[in-house]
Amino acid sequence: MADADLEEIRRARVQQLRQQANDGAGGGEGSEQDAQRQREADQRQTILSQILTPDAADRLGRIRLVKESRATDIENRLIMLARSGQLRAKVTEEQLKELLGAVAEQHEKQEEKIVVTRRGGSGWDDDDLDDLLKDV
Repeated sequence: MADADLEEIRRARVQQLRQQANDGAGGGEGSEQDAQRQREADQRQTILSQILTPDAADRLGRIRLVKESRATDIENRLIMLARSGQLRAKVTEEQLKELLGAVAEQHEKQEEKIVVTRRGGSGWDDDDLDDLLKDV
C-alpha cells in the first residue's frame, strides 16, 4: 500500500470520527477534547512517517489490525527513541521485526503463570477414584 493510499484512509477515518463526534457531542468541551486528541494523533503520525520506512509503516499497520495494543506499544517505543535521539536513520522492516521480538519476549516474561498444587493428605487421589469405580 502506498503512503498516499494510507494517508487517504487516515483522512477518511478522521473525517468519520469527527462526524460521529459532532453527531454525539452536545457541548463545546467534548469537541475541544476531540480536537486535542486529534492533534496528538496527527503529531504521532507525523513522527512515525519521519522515522519509518514505507515497508515498516505497512507492517506496523498490519500489526495494528491484529493487536492494537501491541502496535501502540511499538509506536510509543519508536517515538521515545526518536525524541531521545537514539535513531540515526529510518527504521527498516527488519529492525521493526527485531523490536517486535524483543517486546514479545518482554511480554512473555511479564505474563503471570498459574501453578496448581494439590493438597496432600485429606484430599482425594487417583487410588480413591479407582476404589469407588470397583464398587460400582
